[in-house]
Amino acid sequence: MTGSVDGRVTAGVLIIGDEILSGRTQDTNLRDIAKYLGVHGVDLAEARTVSDDLPEIVAALDALRTRYDYVITTGGIGPTHDDITADAVAAAFGVELEEHPEIMAMMAARWGEAPNAARRRMARVPVGGVLVKNPVQGPPGFMIGNVFVLAGVPTIMRGMLEDVGHRLKGGAVTISRTVRVEGSGESVIAQPLEAVAKAHPDMSLGSYPFFGDGIFGSNLVLRARDASELAAVVEELIAALTAAGIEGVREVDGV
Repeated sequence: MTGSVDGRVTAGVLIIGDEILSGRTQDTNLRDIAKYLGVHGVDLAEARTVSDDLPEIVAALDALRTRYDYVITTGGIGPTHDDITADAVAAAFGVELEEHPEIMAMMAARWGEAPNAARRRMARVPVGGVLVKNPVQGPPGFMIGNVFVLAGVPTIMRGMLEDVGHRLKGGAVTISRTVRVEGSGESVIAQPLEAVAKAHPDMSLGSYPFFGDGIFGSNLVLRARDASELAAVVEELIAALTAAGIEGVREVDGV
């Protein structure tokens, strides 16, 4: 695999659309994709957002697909003139676009007539691509090489993801545990937190402050692939915080 390092299976996400960059639309797909990939043992290593510009999409796609095992794109596969993701993917792979007969048949069955020119744009798939099912509404996405091309609408994108998981050759699944510290700011917990992090450089340990309702503190999230190692480091962290005189330390479910 392209991006497998030390047993990791990696992915990049390419979010496509002027509406995301302009702020008119807030992206939620990245969060859902990251969670979905994690369940399948794939680490999301990078995410990029690009405008509806064909050369920019091609350049970003080429960079991601050569660097990581998988790439998931979202957006730009609708019926309008600025939906150019299929064109860009075909250009990146050096193949032509063709109207997929299965999609054309789906459209005809749904609308009871031959699709018009705008709808036919959504039937275009790069030669060699295979379909990704869409259980929600509208035409399917597609996969070519190590690239999955999905819709930008969140509900449709999540539906399409269900046809992606079985195609992934994932690695070991990352698991996480959370230590919550209430009543102490990050400056107070920084030293014991840093000491534990330095002692375990291969483990992910992040601090996420929270404020509200008169309560403040940090959620300390530890992530690893080995459950027993993770459990040991959680105990070590709690002990280090307690030894530093920090109170309000406990393990909780989630962040």
